Amino acid sequence: MGINQILGDAQEAVAFPTMSAIYIWGYNQRGQTARECNEGRLRIPKRLSRELFKCPRGEKLRWLDIACGREHTAAVASDGTLFTWGANDFGQLGDGTEENRKHPKKVKSLQNEFVKSVSCGAHCTAAIAESREKDGNKSTSRLWIWGQNQGSNCPRLFWGAFSPSMNVRQVSCGNAHVVALSEGGLLQAWGYNEYGQLGRGFSCEGLQKPRVLNAYARFLDEAPELVKIIRVSCGEFHTAAISEIGEVYTWGLGSMGQLGHCSLQFADKELLPRRVVALEGIIAKDISCGGVHSCAVTSKGALYAWGGGQAGQLGLGPQNGFFSCSPNESAATLLHNIPALVIPSGVEIAACGHSHTLVSTKDGRVYGWGYNSYGQAANGKSTYAWNPSPIDWCVGDVRRVAAGGGHSAVLTDAFSLKDLCEFRLAECANVCNSLQIEDVAYRTGSDALVRLCEKLRGFSGPTSCNCEEKRSRQGTR
Repeated sequence: MGINQILGDAQEAVAFPTMSAIYIWGYNQRGQTARECNEGRLRIPKRLSRELFKCPRGEKLRWLDIACGREHTAAVASDGTLFTWGANDFGQLGDGTEENRKHPKKVKSLQNEFVKSVSCGAHCTAAIAESREKDGNKSTSRLWIWGQNQGSNCPRLFWGAFSPSMNVRQVSCGNAHVVALSEGGLLQAWGYNEYGQLGRGFSCEGLQKPRVLNAYARFLDEAPELVKIIRVSCGEFHTAAISEIGEVYTWGLGSMGQLGHCSLQFADKELLPRRVVALEGIIAKDISCGGVHSCAVTSKGALYAWGGGQAGQLGLGPQNGFFSCSPNESAATLLHNIPALVIPSGVEIAACGHSHTLVSTKDGRVYGWGYNSYGQAANGKSTYAWNPSPIDWCVGDVRRVAAGGGHSAVLTDAFSLKDLCEFRLAECANVCNSLQIEDVAYRTGSDALVRLCEKLRGFSGPTSCNCEEKRSRQGTR
């Protein structure tokens, strides 16, 4: 296929004003990358084909959301359809079975619902959806849950401690607990609470029923009060939330500094949501929790990180650390219990996996760092990526980034003819035609496509095909 034909096809596709792509890579032992190969680790992000989702050529395909669990993945299409794939030992794929699946499949139990967003925990999944059957009343965003400890291997409607009239704004799943946020700023939490991750003021054994959180410790010398929450994230055994005025609260297990407090009130735990004083005066807009670390994005685009950094997941290098709670300084070199500035500006979205981190920036680039044995953090061959490394395989406007146990995903959109051309050119780019495509990309200012072509040549190494020599581009930019 020639360049002119590709451009012509893209111009025809402009009748469909938007398109999306899912790029996915990393650990693949349970099929969580949906990639058509048997490799256990995939270091190069690849775009999932439309055929995987049974989408005919020419049909409009766009994505709203994507989430990565420990070993499974879920994605929401623009028509409200939810797809899942990967590990299914606890019914987390929502298909009524416990059989693993390497290919995406629609969650049929939700076919009468318009799914808006999804969250994946270690072995469970939760989705927010509206009924497709309109009865004239105001549509309600409802919560559906399934998988480990959720009572079903098929999605089931779940109100918990919320009333049926309440709209659910967000849901986040941890290792064995789940937190849901209402449109009015209330949080309800359920699951295991052995480390205080439910924020109830005490820890306990066994599965706990849902309860609304009503006490937030803004100041330690004052009585806890009710705070309106706008964002929440569950880590493995800890939780973090952002208030309506941009303050960060954390609770649960804090033994690795993942709560961001100088000291902890209950040995290695914090049992009530407690404000992160070190972020005083900083307005947070997004929060993400990983296995033993946390990240916050500020309203000015700065990224702060804290917690365990043994695998490089803080992005601060291998030798930086401060953890005042630990009496053993040698053990504290890679722990931060005080938020540290990692990137001063330009960050849009952050996602924490079990031991790695991804961010997208305002200039459209994606960076990764942390544990990299499966290539989930960056694209080199190193086991640990200690500092932010560019991941230049993705084309389009970045809308979502997701990080799981050992795999990663990026969702991008195309809104213009230029974006659509980028998508089509990137789809057929290879080592042999990369110079030709790169030349077109330079002329049209398609920076992401230029970087992709450079990556293709750099990663593939010497090739026997008759590629033309790379010519000087002085004066062509």
